[in-house]
Amino acid sequence: MNCLVDGTIPPSSGLSSSSALVCCAGLVTLTALGMNLSKAKLIEFSPLRATDVKLPSGAVFVIANSCVEMNKAATSHFNIRVMECRLAAKLLAKYKSLQWDKVLRLEEVQAHLGVSLEEMLLITEDALHPEPYSPEEVCRCLGISLQELRTQILSPNTQDVLIFKLYQRAKHVYSEAARVLQFKKVCEEAPDNMVQLLGELMNQSHVSCRDMYECSCPELDQLVDICRSFGAQGSRLTGAGWGGCTVSLVPADKLPSFLANVHEAYYQSSDRSRAPEQQSLFATKPGGGALVFLEA
Repeated sequence: MNCLVDGTIPPSSGLSSSSALVCCAGLVTLTALGMNLSKAKLIEFSPLRATDVKLPSGAVFVIANSCVEMNKAATSHFNIRVMECRLAAKLLAKYKSLQWDKVLRLEEVQAHLGVSLEEMLLITEDALHPEPYSPEEVCRCLGISLQELRTQILSPNTQDVLIFKLYQRAKHVYSEAARVLQFKKVCEEAPDNMVQLLGELMNQSHVSCRDMYECSCPELDQLVDICRSFGAQGSRLTGAGWGGCTVSLVPADKLPSFLANVHEAYYQSSDRSRAPEQQSLFATKPGGGALVFLEA
């Protein structure tokens, strides 16, 4: 299959351009094979299943580019977070007398124990300490040698890491997963203060990304604060972090003033070279998603 790919998403902006390419390729392949697949909003991976979620009608999501590019391939931030989550999962599994050497993901520990995300947060409090772990302490906890840790568990580009923040990473992952489910629940129940509740969940998410997972950056934090100060009910980083974009939940009636104020406060007040405004700051509503156009 030969494909030509084109697009206008700003590079390294955290807008899931790689995921968009995967969705596009999947959709094209299904169409070529004469198959259909419903496009849902909540996607769970273990097991893989998708559920429709109806988002609020009185608000829009505004994307704002921090103009800080994050080159995933040139840094080890992502690999270190993956490894910290893996080590946290193994220590939690060992604490609960599970077969820790087979465990790779935090979700597996929850699944094996058959408990809620809230219970996993309590177990994390009991099993892990907030102080960073050294490789030597990880080895003591698991009963393995430093050589075994480096060759059997750590990846080549994380073998020289001196500290692992296992408590913080596990707390973020379990609490973020709980926020996703709570977001879905609020959307389903649609209370009068729905937009406010969803915004609070987004704000909590950014705080956790910033403080517990440490995947934000000063520019993202500044942009989130600016967005909230000009009327966003909630604002948080989106994508992989360490740069890229924020996403804000803004009441529709505040949108014109919000866009003008954020543009002035973040993009015009800085001496740094900023991307063109139409690519840096724009509102979006839930739509039909990816489509296939067939020429007659």
